[in-house]
Amino acid sequence: MLLRHAVGAALRRIRLEDDRTLREVAGAANISMPYLSEIERGRKEPSSEILAGICAALGLTLVDLLGEAADELRVDRTPNLASIASSHPASHSGYPVAPPVRPDGAVLAAA
Repeated sequence: MLLRHAVGAALRRIRLEDDRTLREVAGAANISMPYLSEIERGRKEPSSEILAGICAALGLTLVDLLGEAADELRVDRTPNLASIASSHPASHSGYPVAPPVRPDGAVLAAA
């Protein structure tokens, strides 16, 4: 799971738990409703200023949001490295893409 997916999932969950609409939160954060939707779906990676505005609209701090995003990442402990590698621009360029490597240096087998 990418960080933008974890942040988006956390924002959506918090917004829904607060029973708030996209329109309400986007208006309070001074961003467009489609942009907030894209952020929540993990399709856009917002600046820290935009995130601060969304957090303020939800009554959160950036630290709160990052803690929630960390929880989302902990739930998804097994990243799909093959899909991350295949979505990398180099995988479509005709050049070989390095295989995924664990932190201890061991090369992971291709899926």
